[in-house]
Amino acid sequence: MAAVTRIQIRWRSAVLVVVGICIAAVILRIAFFSAKPADVDPQAAVTSTVDLPESTLGVDSPSNEAISTASPHALDEFLQAAYKARDALKGVQDYSAVFDKREQVGRKLVATKMNLKVRVEPFSVYLKFVEPKAVAGRQVVYVKGSNSNNLLVQESGYKSILGIQPLQPTGSLAMADNRYPVTMIGLQKMLDLVIAQWEADRMQSDVSTRIEADAKLATGETCTVYESIVPTPRDKVQFHITRLWIDQQTHLAVRVEQLGFPQTGESSAPVLEDYTYSNIRTNVGLSDVDFDAKKAFQP
Repeated sequence: MAAVTRIQIRWRSAVLVVVGICIAAVILRIAFFSAKPADVDPQAAVTSTVDLPESTLGVDSPSNEAISTASPHALDEFLQAAYKARDALKGVQDYSAVFDKREQVGRKLVATKMNLKVRVEPFSVYLKFVEPKAVAGRQVVYVKGSNSNNLLVQESGYKSILGIQPLQPTGSLAMADNRYPVTMIGLQKMLDLVIAQWEADRMQSDVSTRIEADAKLATGETCTVYESIVPTPRDKVQFHITRLWIDQQTHLAVRVEQLGFPQTGESSAPVLEDYTYSNIRTNVGLSDVDFDAKKAFQP
């Protein structure tokens, strides 16, 4: 009996030892894995530990559409008014008017008044000079594609004995005292030049604008004046002040004033160009006869 008891005691001791060893092994394993760093995705670790700015992450960055959209500009309203004035010309096939121009040619300001007729297609021009007195009575005809694309000129007074003279529109005689050739005359071409200028000036961030309502031409037409100002001289900008006059009744652009930048010691901006079309009558039915030098030129 005593022997059996001793065997049981030994067996129980052995079991306890084995259990103790197992428990110790479990504890050691737990301790080992607690101390080892967990496996992580390296890329996940970077993004979780680096504080990137929102713009880099693309949270609030502008879209491509927003980048390509032009920002509002002071000239936008002016361009819209000019585009509408251009639309008003779409139904005009011909017109007569009094054309006053002042231009700085060289160092002098040349002023001229003419009676004008214009046909849109084919582009045709008739001019009869009224002022200054030295050229009063001179008549000019130009028809695109005719007369070898020359001007036909009839002088007045004693010079009339020379008869009808063909002149190249951009030749030195035709361009004397003129900034632009006769081929550039007319409401459409005047307006197109201003539109192109304002579209270019729109790249300038410091352009200021002013609108004057109910301004009147000397002949009584009521206009809205759109004035733009480029404050300082710079490359590719020719004019300091531009004024476009739009007739409130006909919606036609009837006058353009272009002032240069004041020179050193000058307080006012010099007039470089000033073109006015008044007493305009549209779609009067002009025909080839109105632009035939032999028939149109009056004594």
